[in-house]
Amino acid sequence: MEEESMEEEGGGGCEAMMDDQNHNNWGAGGYGRHLLGPAAAPLGDRLLRGAAGGLGPAGPPAAPQLPMAPEANGVLRSCDPGGAAGKGGAGAIAAAININASTSKFLMNVITIEDYKSTYWPKLDSAIDQLLTQSPGDYIPISYEQIYSCVYKCVCQQHSEQMYSDLIKKITNHLERVSKELQASPPDLYIERFNVALGQYMGALQSIVPLFIYMNKFYIETKLNRDLKDDLIKLFTDHVAEKHIYNLMPLLLEAQSTPFQITPSTMANIVKGLYTLRPEWVQMAPALFSKFIPNILPPAVESELQEYAAQDQKLQRELMQNGFTRWLISLCKLQGVQIVNILDQLLFLARTDTGGAQVVSGASFGNC
Repeated sequence: MEEESMEEEGGGGCEAMMDDQNHNNWGAGGYGRHLLGPAAAPLGDRLLRGAAGGLGPAGPPAAPQLPMAPEANGVLRSCDPGGAAGKGGAGAIAAAININASTSKFLMNVITIEDYKSTYWPKLDSAIDQLLTQSPGDYIPISYEQIYSCVYKCVCQQHSEQMYSDLIKKITNHLERVSKELQASPPDLYIERFNVALGQYMGALQSIVPLFIYMNKFYIETKLNRDLKDDLIKLFTDHVAEKHIYNLMPLLLEAQSTPFQITPSTMANIVKGLYTLRPEWVQMAPALFSKFIPNILPPAVESELQEYAAQDQKLQRELMQNGFTRWLISLCKLQGVQIVNILDQLLFLARTDTGGAQVVSGASFGNC
């Protein structure tokens, strides 16, 4: 922000100096000295000589050709006063002066590739680092307005291609480090750490993509015919998920067969995340994905209702054998709640299974 203020102050000072100079030149003799140069005679002297000698049959003498000397900003300084007067007089000259000043101010704000590498990209690099490594709920001491402004200026100065390349390289290096950390994780922590890495990255994208919206709109969508969010999701798929899917899936299936080995929210986040990254991975474990993603399995048919009921009864027996009933009773007593639907299911199981009848009895439930 300080840089922007300095640029505005510098541009305003330059423009004010040019206005003062133009005002002084105008008051000193119209567009005589400033536009015609020191070789031109005063207007009064020329009128007196014209009245004394007459115009003659050949008409007025031709005016000398004036040199067109460019200034430092590339705008031609000299002009024909007769042409200027014929095309608008003082108004045309004032417009030329304003164009001169605006061009000078614009050229002072040019961002070179050296400026981009030394000033603008380091700010973006630091902000991306913090966004990629933040934990949910953490406070990040960065100015989103400043980062947004940096991206906007770089896009306007034709640095979009370089900025996109730097962003992809930055995030790729980060994801390769994440992948190495996951490879070193023990099996009992593998699922949880993968869930943290996936959630942290997807959360970072919610901030990174909006910050680079101008680059996405005027470079990625226009020239590459892609979308920034899709590109960044593909990076996680290629550098993390694809490298670990064959180690992760057996652990997920094992955790599914053991109730409460991992929290249901963790299982849901991972399964939904994998489906978002690559829907084809459903074929590796359709039954697992169908528990969290609708319309994965074929639609139910009436002829298989008995098979569905048998699967449900099998699941209920497995839950009770793994202590689900005792866990449920303890939870009820701790929370002081009354269960109705689950009780009905357990009583149904007790009537259809002898082992269940010994565990579940009408006196065991009610108001827990």
